[in-house]
Amino acid sequence: CFLKIVFFPLLFLAAAVGLAMAEQQQGLNGMDLIVDGWFHERGELWPGQAMSLKVEEVVYHGRSKFQDVLFFRSTNHGMVLVLDGVIQVTESDEFSYQEMIAHIPMFAHGNAEKVLVIGGGDGGVLREICKHQGVKEVVICEIDEDVISYSKKYLPSLACGYDDPRVTVKVMDGAEFMRQNPGVFDVIITDSSDPIGPASVLFEAPFYRGMYDALADGGIICTQGECMWLHKDLIKPLVDKVSEFCSTAEYAYTTIPTYPSGQIGFIVATKNRGSCKKPAKVDSEMEKGLRYYNSELHEASFVLPNFARRAIFGDAEK
Repeated sequence: CFLKIVFFPLLFLAAAVGLAMAEQQQGLNGMDLIVDGWFHERGELWPGQAMSLKVEEVVYHGRSKFQDVLFFRSTNHGMVLVLDGVIQVTESDEFSYQEMIAHIPMFAHGNAEKVLVIGGGDGGVLREICKHQGVKEVVICEIDEDVISYSKKYLPSLACGYDDPRVTVKVMDGAEFMRQNPGVFDVIITDSSDPIGPASVLFEAPFYRGMYDALADGGIICTQGECMWLHKDLIKPLVDKVSEFCSTAEYAYTTIPTYPSGQIGFIVATKNRGSCKKPAKVDSEMEKGLRYYNSELHEASFVLPNFARRAIFGDAEK
């Protein structure tokens, strides 16, 4: 009797622990965020608010080695890509993000030939970089192969960037690739999701140091820099740390309706060159084919409202 009394509670405890571990490994299920035909984006990085899109059809849901992957067709915003419950792309407004994160550093440099993209598996940043005829080589390091393969299937208007013969795809850790290629790239763009889960290391100073080391002299870094309305406490310490080893560290932004608070920023930093606030090159012909970026907006994107300027730069920037 004593053995039964002890043994069965132990079995129950072991089963409960095993279930908890399995749930932790499984992680978030994107389908659970669809209620009554609406997808609801809620996140710990934007407490007290949510973004909802009406779902027409779920076209794919699965779990990769790294994260929950969901593609659905919305009623008003086209195809939508969601990773770990967070909207990454909607066809209706993706161009505002893709064009700005790519063209700000590309035009600030003016003569980039070798470009590295970290993340950005949907292909949108590649699409924009490849519009620059002077580029000779683009390498993309995306750790999650599922994002690449399903984006090619469901987001061909973005994934067309993979078709350019100048593009080389590396399915691997971007930090490791940069360690293997010091001093090589004119521009490095990190198109990451938010600093939770597998993307969290992309918002830490050692990763920025790795980008700096992989830059050629006169190179430019441009990374997804979160939202000035929500994440000043994340942006400021990162800008401060990057400023310790980069020649300049600046913050620009774009507007995009389906991202939290309708705005997202970019941390733009350099290696042995000055400010990126003015484009080194203007291509009026290319701008005719763009939907968001232009040279005037390039300069305007660095002009911050007072609350953000003070919070991020204090009295250092006027």
